[in-house]
Amino acid sequence: MNRIKQNRAASFAVIGVVYALATLVGVLAFRSLAFDWWISLLIADVAATVFTFACSVIFGNASVYDPYWSVQPPVILIAFALGRNLTALGVLLLVAVIYWAARLTANWAYTFGNLTHQDWRYTMLHEKTGVFYPFINFVGIHMVPTLVVWGCILPAVYAVREGLAANPASIAFVLLSVCAASMQGIADIQMHTFRRHRDGAFIRRGLWKYSRHPNYLGEILMWWGVGLAVVCAAPQAWYLLGGAIANTVLFLAVSIPLAEGRQARKPGYAEYKQQTRVLLPIRKRG
Repeated sequence: MNRIKQNRAASFAVIGVVYALATLVGVLAFRSLAFDWWISLLIADVAATVFTFACSVIFGNASVYDPYWSVQPPVILIAFALGRNLTALGVLLLVAVIYWAARLTANWAYTFGNLTHQDWRYTMLHEKTGVFYPFINFVGIHMVPTLVVWGCILPAVYAVREGLAANPASIAFVLLSVCAASMQGIADIQMHTFRRHRDGAFIRRGLWKYSRHPNYLGEILMWWGVGLAVVCAAPQAWYLLGGAIANTVLFLAVSIPLAEGRQARKPGYAEYKQQTRVLLPIRKRG
């Protein structure tokens, strides 16, 4: 087991097998259910997550789940798009989601070392929660993100199933999603460059000069773009914005505070925080 975990190629192969099997679990679960499509999708998604969680326990690494965030949405949307005559809006949403997923998954693959490496946040939670970590691992690290991204992809699935027609506003919001994903890609490249040629405690160039978390901002805007594109085409489905709202809350209440707490331990953080906004590059007056 340790030899597999320490080998990068073998670790990639393990992740590939885990996600192929998780997809199979999800598909079989969905086909065996007779509920409304969104309930069956939810149960199938949870089943696939439970399988991924079990694998993360086997390998002693919660980061086995990390690619799930970017793999889940395109798999779901493509599955519902197969065999359908897609409208222009359906095609645009499919392209935007696949583009976002390809970029995010590529960034994960670039930073992935092997199965001995675990996200620092998971290790911190393990140290802080002790005997309660298995529960935190299952609920906080695995299930909550799955439910959030399930909510985020629901509008696109709804648009594909209902054959919603595009209008100027919906097209504009799909373009916002594409721009948001592109911003994430630029921010990631700038961060990788900074880490290779570190010249300070904090990155202060490119998009990071104006926002402390441009990658998180892009993730938030991505799903608001998808949600609003669909709601503009079908205003009666306003409730589908729930996923974008949950995603925003997750980043504002969990991801950003955790990242800020880690950065706060570095010298000069107070000055850096004063000079750079959290998300939007809007300066305070006065």
